[in-house]
Amino acid sequence: KKLTSSAVAASFFRAMLDGVDREHFVIAMLNQAGVVIGGNPVSMGSLTASVVHPREVFIAAIQSKAAGIICCHNHPSGNVQPSQEDKVATARLVEGGKLLGIDVLDHVIIATDGSDSYFSFADNGMIK
Repeated sequence: KKLTSSAVAASFFRAMLDGVDREHFVIAMLNQAGVVIGGNPVSMGSLTASVVHPREVFIAAIQSKAAGIICCHNHPSGNVQPSQEDKVATARLVEGGKLLGIDVLDHVIIATDGSDSYFSFADNGMIK
């Protein structure tokens, strides 16, 4: 499957995280052609937070020889606006990806409160 837009990515991740009641951080690993070659759960947190370390994010991507990743985490509250911690974590992941030669193409926040809401860092010019 090709994740050709943030809406398609949000739908892909929503299927992975359907029904979860706390924050989860997951990644989709992509090959050079942008085709998903795997998905990996990275961490599970509380109702309001999920700890994410670049090492844990990139280990599966390195092992699968991914050219790029799309990150995702959910907000059980339904408010998909990124927190300051989300912004800092995303910037760290982008920098880590540059060092490793693995592009962080997007970070999508999805609502898991039954709505279809999502936020894309790439769509909002926050991935550099």
